[in-house]
Amino acid sequence: MYSFKKGDRVLVLDDEFGGVVAFAKAEQITILTDDDIEITYHPSELILDRSFKVSSFTPKEEPAPKKSKARQVSRKKAAFIPAVEIDLHVHQLVKSERGMDAYDKLNLQIDTARYKIEWAIQNRVPKLVFIHGIGQGVLKEELNYLFQRYSQVKFYDADYQKYGKGATEIYIHQNA
Repeated sequence: MYSFKKGDRVLVLDDEFGGVVAFAKAEQITILTDDDIEITYHPSELILDRSFKVSSFTPKEEPAPKKSKARQVSRKKAAFIPAVEIDLHVHQLVKSERGMDAYDKLNLQIDTARYKIEWAIQNRVPKLVFIHGIGQGVLKEELNYLFQRYSQVKFYDADYQKYGKGATEIYIHQNA
C-alpha cells in the first residue's frame, strides 16, 4: 500500500473527485478537495493521481481551478454530487473523552452538526451525511429536531448499504 504524504494529489475510489493530501496519519488521510472541503479517508479508499504533475505547493497554495462563466449542474448530474461525511462519534471529535458526561458529549455532537450545516449553507454544499451510529437513538432524534429548524433542509436515512442504520443524509436546497 502506498504511503501518502502531505501535498500528494489523490483520487477517491468509487467517487468522481479527488484532492490534495492535507494531513496523513497511519489510518487517516485528510484531503482538501478542489472545493476547499476537508474529508478524511482510510488509505485503502484513495489512490495516487499519477496524471497530476508533482510540484512543491502545499494544499492551501494550490492554484485555483479555472471556472467557466456559466457553471450549471444538470439535475441528473446533481444526483451524483458526493455528500460530505461528518462522523459524529465523540472519539472522532475530541482527543480525549475524559471528564465528559453524556450531556457534554451530546451537546458537542449537536453543536458540531449545527456548525457543519451552517458551513454547508454558507459554502453552497448541497449534501451532508451525518454518521451518528445506532445506539439508543438519542442523537438521531436530536439531529432530526435540529434539521427541522432549517426550512431549506430535507433529511432522510442515508444509503443503507454504505452506512447501515447509523447515518442520516441531508439535502440543502440552495436558491440560485
